[in-house]
Parts: sequence; C-alpha cells; structure tokens
Amino acid sequence: MRSHEPLIGITMGDPGGVGPEVIVKAYPELCEIARPLVIGDADVIAAAVDVCDADLAVEAVESVADATFDRGRIPVLDLGLIDELVRGEVREAYGAASLKYVERAIELAVAGEIDAITTAPINKQSTKLAGSDYAGHTGMLADYTDTENYSMMLVEDDLRVTHVSTHVPLREACDLVTTESVLETIRLTDEALRDLGVDSPSVGVAGLNPHASDGGLLGDEDDAEIRPAVERAREEDIDAVGPESPDTVYVRAARGEFDCVVSMYHDQGHIPIKMLGFAGGDAVSGVNVTIGLPIVRTSVDHGTAFDIAGQGIASERSLIDAVRVAVDMAIDD
Repeated sequence: MRSHEPLIGITMGDPGGVGPEVIVKAYPELCEIARPLVIGDADVIAAAVDVCDADLAVEAVESVADATFDRGRIPVLDLGLIDELVRGEVREAYGAASLKYVERAIELAVAGEIDAITTAPINKQSTKLAGSDYAGHTGMLADYTDTENYSMMLVEDDLRVTHVSTHVPLREACDLVTTESVLETIRLTDEALRDLGVDSPSVGVAGLNPHASDGGLLGDEDDAEIRPAVERAREEDIDAVGPESPDTVYVRAARGEFDCVVSMYHDQGHIPIKMLGFAGGDAVSGVNVTIGLPIVRTSVDHGTAFDIAGQGIASERSLIDAVRVAVDMAIDD
C-alpha cells in the first residue's frame, strides 16, 4: 500500500447493522485504491471478521498516526462505545455510537488528518432514540461544517442525480422548488461534476410536474420557478437544459445526453437510481455523495439491513464504489 494513496475514514455505521460486515468484506479490495481507516469499535469489527470468516486481524488504534495500513490487518480508530453486540435491533446506544463515529470523522477531515469520509449506514430510528433530529448523515455533515448550501448526489454507473430537496414530505418538497433553490442545486451539481473529473459538464434539469407542466396545462411551477433558474445558470456559463419531462430525462442521461440530472425531490431522483442499483440482484451498488461541503463525503446507497445482519451475506459492492468515488474526489482536491 503506497503512502501517497488517499486516507479514507470509513465510519462503521450502526453496530447492529451490516456496516461492519461490508467493511470487512470490502477491505482487501479497498487496500488496492486507498488507505482505509475504520472509525468505530474494534470489538464490533472483530466480530464481523468472524462472521465473514475473513483472514484479517484487527488493529485497534488511538489516533490516525498510529494506523499502519497493513493489508492483513484492518485498522480501527477505536472509540470503544459498544459493550454488548446484538444485531438486527433498534437500540438507543447504537444510534448514539453511530453519531459519534460520524462526529469523529468530521473532526478528522476538517483537521486534514484524513482525506475523505465514506459512511456505512446508520439507522434513523436508533439515532432518533439517541436524541438526534437529523433525518440522516447529510444535515449533520452540513451543520458540523457550517455549510449552508449543499445537496445529495447519487451515482450509479452512467447515471448521476442531484436533489433540490430530500427527506421532507412531498407537499413540502413542492414548496421548496424555487428559482433560487433550483439554481443553487444546478451550481453545486456543475461544481461536483468537475470535482469528479468531468471537464465540461452537461446538466439536465427535471421538471416538477408531469411533462414539465406541458406548456402550463399541468401547473405553472416549471415555467415560473425552474425555467428561470436554468436561464440564469446558462448566463453563468453552466451547460444546463430544462425543465425536461421527468419521465424521460433520466433515460436520456443514462444514455449519455447529460452528465447529471437535477431532481426536484427525493423519490424523483432515487427511483431511477435504485432501479439500476438493485437490478443485479443481491449485489446492491450505487454511491451517495454530499456535494457543497468543504470536505469530501461519500456513502453507501443502502440501509442497515437488520434482517440479514450477522449472516455475512450483505454485498460490499456499494462500499467499494463509494470509496472509489471518495478517492477520485480527494485526488482532484
């Protein structure tokens, strides 16, 4: 493992979920592209090594500088928060621990001790029991880095999507489609694509209503809010097109017409990505990238999968893809 490879801090996620297992299963391949450091609990990772029957030792460290990155030893920045491991259950202690892992990773990234963060899945019910008001990682990362403008980008093969809003009720999501919010998402999307190595990004912008309102027959939001945002983006030399009919724009992007699609709300962007990511059966893929942050953060595009936790059968594909994207963005920075 070369010393100049990006150092990626991988948060362990909910101790009772599949995060520890996918980290263990992915580790040999991750060593080919990065210096992967797990941020979590060494005992939980050791238990995952047993479940996965992996030929790995666990190296508990107290600081980043202590990690040796030996291919046969998985380094864990050990926070020592878990006394009892029970898989597949919602627990307040597990929610609190998973938040602490993320907090520590943010501190390290902001301080420049790690080059990027890749997160394993947390459980929203567990973190809520622990007192968190965050719907997921994204809002927490933004708050802890004092970031006002940010968005979620999902990546699956040749399709990338970003979102004007994510974890809000659909009625509220419609109200959040304003010229300013759409324009800011287009700007963030263009910048993120350049960070990913796309030299001249093309951004397709989905409409809100069916057929992008069909000339005003199906609502006025597309012409009143989205079209002006696209026009202003083009004045800033961003290659943005839209509003485009949301029932075809994702197919067009997947075929190469656009480098990314700006989606107006959570399910509009997530459904096409999940269709592709789950098409391969058990080997779920896909990457979640938080764009607009002063640090690099990517994530798996799946949950804690409590129903299969502890069986060693969860796919590591999404984690490997997430670290690859983190490496690419860290190198570009």
